Parts: sequence; C-alpha cells; structure tokens
Amino acid sequence: MSLPLSRRSLLKGTGLALTAGLLPEAWAAPAKLEEKVPEEKEIIHLNLNENAWGPSPKVGPAIEREFSRLSRYANDKLAETFAEQVAAYERVPVEQVVLGEILGALGLWLGSQGGPGGEFIYSTPGYLAVVNAASHVGGVGAPVPLNDRYENDLPALEARVNAKTRALYLINPHNPTGTVSDAGAFRQFLERTSQRAPVIVDEAYLEFTNDFESRSAVSLTREGANVLVFRTFDKIHGLAGIPIGYTIAPKKLAADLKAQGVGDAESLGRLNIVAASAALSDTAQVAHIRSTVATERQKWNAVLDELNLPHTQSATNFVFFHAKRPQNELAAAMRERGIDIGRTFPPYTDWARITIGLPEENRAAQAALRASIR
Repeated sequence: MSLPLSRRSLLKGTGLALTAGLLPEAWAAPAKLEEKVPEEKEIIHLNLNENAWGPSPKVGPAIEREFSRLSRYANDKLAETFAEQVAAYERVPVEQVVLGEILGALGLWLGSQGGPGGEFIYSTPGYLAVVNAASHVGGVGAPVPLNDRYENDLPALEARVNAKTRALYLINPHNPTGTVSDAGAFRQFLERTSQRAPVIVDEAYLEFTNDFESRSAVSLTREGANVLVFRTFDKIHGLAGIPIGYTIAPKKLAADLKAQGVGDAESLGRLNIVAASAALSDTAQVAHIRSTVATERQKWNAVLDELNLPHTQSATNFVFFHAKRPQNELAAAMRERGIDIGRTFPPYTDWARITIGLPEENRAAQAALRASIR
C-alpha cells in the first residue's frame, strides 16, 4: 500500500519553495515581459496559523550547509541521527519515533486493518487528515460535536467508542477553537479509552501553552499506553515552507509503519531534516515565540471584548470568535481591507478564526475588524 506522508499534500513536502535567487540562472523568469502584469494588492495572510516570526536563527545556516549536498538524497544516517535527537527530546526509545507528517499514513494504515467499516471518532469541526485518509480504505468517520465550551467533549467521545472503533483522533489544543482540555481529565480519558482503541493526539499547537510538557500525552506513550502523539514543525518552529513532523507511537505500531516505508529518509527531504534538527535544538526560540504570541493574543482578546464579540479561551497562535454575522461575509469585508482570514468551519458559520501575526499585522487586522463589524 502506498502511504501519503504529507500533512496537507505531497506537493507541500517537495522542498521546491526555494527562493528565485537560489535557483540556477537558466530556471529564472525571463528578464523582459511584453506586458507588465499588474501587481495584486498586498494582502496580510492570517488564515493558516503560520508563525509570522519565522524559524530559529539556527535554521538558515543549517540549510545553507546542505546546499552542496542537494544532489544527494537524504540518507538513513541523517534520518537516524535526527530520530535519536527527537527520542532524547521526548525521552522515549528511538524505536518509538516515526519521522514525517504521517497523519494521512496513519489513517490509511489503521483504516486498512480489519477490513472496511472501522470507525474513526473525532471532534467536529476539526482537522480531518486521519479521517479523510481512512475513508479511502473503508474507514468511516464518527464525528462528535464539541461541548458548550468549544472543547473536545471527552464524555461524549468516550461514549462513542464501540466494537467498530478503529481509532480516536483528537487535536489538543483544538483547531479551529484553540481550546485546550483540562490536563487531569484529558489524561484520565486517555488512560481509559486507549485500553479499547488506539488514540491519536495531534499536539500541533500544544507548545504554545506554558505547561506544554506536563500536558503532553507523550507521558502515557512512555508508560506503554496505546496512545500516539503527533507533532509538527510547521507551527511554533516556523517551518511551514519545508514541512516535517514526527509521531511518538507504541513500539509495534511504529515498527509496522516503518515496515511500510513511512518515515523513510528519502521521502523526508535533506533540507527538511536539517532544518527541523536545528529548530528542535533551539529551546530559547520556542520560549520566545510562545511568550510573544501570548502577549499578542491578550491584545486580540481585549479587542474582541471591546467589540462585544464572544470568543474562546484560545491557548494557541490564533483566536476564534463569534462574528455576529456569517463568516464568509466578514472574510470578504476583511479581504477588501487587505486581510485574509480564511474559511468557515461549519457548523460554526458565524464564527471566525484569525491567526495571530506580527504586532503591526495584528493592528491592521484589528482595525479592519472594527471597520467590518460596525
């Protein structure tokens, strides 16, 4: 079975997003054009939860050192060294580390076990990489609405587990609401449900919380629970342009995935590996981004309160609020003012998600919001 390794698509992980200045001259755009193409109005993109501050200053030199090796595939030694670094960071045996943006691969693998009809329980709305992939091999999505605090509804999720359950997939903090589950309740939930089915916890945004380590479900994976924890370097590490992540998984499942070719060095990309390695080593940069985003998030919450727009208690690098009008109308009004806030998240069609950008981007977005709401 061919397993997709990208969080969004295979094209995203090709590493082709090098700047024009790094490309051979023969590949550059023609120096002269017969007609000048009109420039699009500059847009501030606050729609994909990207890290506006960028990656660690260690990342650029690490990538530059690899330029002379771009004709070579990433090799096993390079990937093994990175996997060992991840294992040391997470305090798990390296055998439990599966490299790559593997949520799609997880969905395909788990969905193919035991024949079609296996159910994948998830919170809705949410990010559906695992569920969508499983549907291609007969998996069936089992959505559970969020609770009245816009959090993962842990009792309702647990009640949905049955003999057909192939896996649970939860995002904590949740996307698009930004809410983080109570640490104690979430741990107890995982302890119980993981005895009945594998639980995949997507912690893409957990590093934005101050108590990240104590909240992480990796502690249960270390203890042998049937819990998988996914992390990405796209968010707080600022590597969305050369995406890579990893999953901490039970040893047998990790071995099964690797036997299918998931996380092989060649598919990961040389630049992606060295960039992620450099980013992971810079804990000071992560702490700086966490603190800076928290400061900007407080400012956003103050503006939402000023405008009487109910909002969630986001613990992430985005805010989620009730717009008091259809989100698509607000998005159109914001775009006219130079701000892209992205799409609707049904059934919350009157709610909007806005990524926290640089201070000047946030000020511009807040001004546009004031003008669009009033």
